[in-house]
Amino acid sequence: MDLLLHTPTPDQPEPGKIYDVLIVGGGPAGLTAALYAARAGFSALMLEKDKVGGLMATTERVENCPGCIEGSGASIAQQLLQQATKFGAKVRTATVTQLELGVTPKQVTADGELYLARAVVLAMGSRPRQLNVPGEQEFWGRGVSFCATCDGPFFQGKPVSVVGGGNSALQEAEFLLRYVSHLTLLQDLDYLTASQVLQDRVLSQPNVKVTFGTAIRKIRGNGSVQAVEIENRHSGERSEVPVDGVFIFIGLIPNSGLVKGQIQLDHQGNIMTNARLETSIPGVYAAGDVRCCAAKQIVTAAADGAVAALSAIEWLRDTQVHQTISTQVLAS
Repeated sequence: MDLLLHTPTPDQPEPGKIYDVLIVGGGPAGLTAALYAARAGFSALMLEKDKVGGLMATTERVENCPGCIEGSGASIAQQLLQQATKFGAKVRTATVTQLELGVTPKQVTADGELYLARAVVLAMGSRPRQLNVPGEQEFWGRGVSFCATCDGPFFQGKPVSVVGGGNSALQEAEFLLRYVSHLTLLQDLDYLTASQVLQDRVLSQPNVKVTFGTAIRKIRGNGSVQAVEIENRHSGERSEVPVDGVFIFIGLIPNSGLVKGQIQLDHQGNIMTNARLETSIPGVYAAGDVRCCAAKQIVTAAADGAVAALSAIEWLRDTQVHQTISTQVLAS
């Protein structure tokens, strides 16, 4: 299902209009924030640069989202989108290039157009962490992948490796096993961190091999991937694993570059918030994978979106009351 937002909502988002709540990012956090703000009667605009759903939309099967019909991340994203727009949230496909959050109203530039907002929810999500080894960039798209759902079918009957040992790595490995002839799981630790149910599903397959304590030193090929060079972290012994594909799932990096220098971040670049998801700038909130200490799950990202929107709504109401009282005092 293609969720690119080429079909606008009934009323086009208006550059220059002051929205009550502007949400940057269209993953489960952003979609939920848009839903809550719009349903409360506030004007809400969500800007998403690519496909609504964020990383969730690349997940082939979602089983651990309470209340969600079990299915693909893309189908869940579509349901969230329909809920948000039903209550009047506006959605636009646009790449945000600049944020001015310390001014009133707050300014968001996307695709060369300026949008204004009284409150902003930052829900930019995260991106896959890279290995930063020789061959990774060279063979990106030619055997190196960060999305099994996107690229798995290209490896029908071929051997591949999956780098990582967490839930994401084993979920993607399980999907790849539909297509590949053999799968080697390369884990830098001496154990897997994925849930036991995922380990049982993947490791019970006869064409799966796990190599622990493994450091990937190089991805080698000729036009496309042919092998992964690995090193045993304990013995220092080097060897080569012949594969046609390398799927990398070793964690996520927050997409917080646009707010660096404006908002307080932790040492890893995550946006710092309090329990109400308020950032260091009044009227600015952060939700989902981009914030500090996020669990990086669909259900917690959606919860973040709800909390951020509710906090923004309360702040907007308090600000409006304060402004009304100040106007009455000045007029008296």
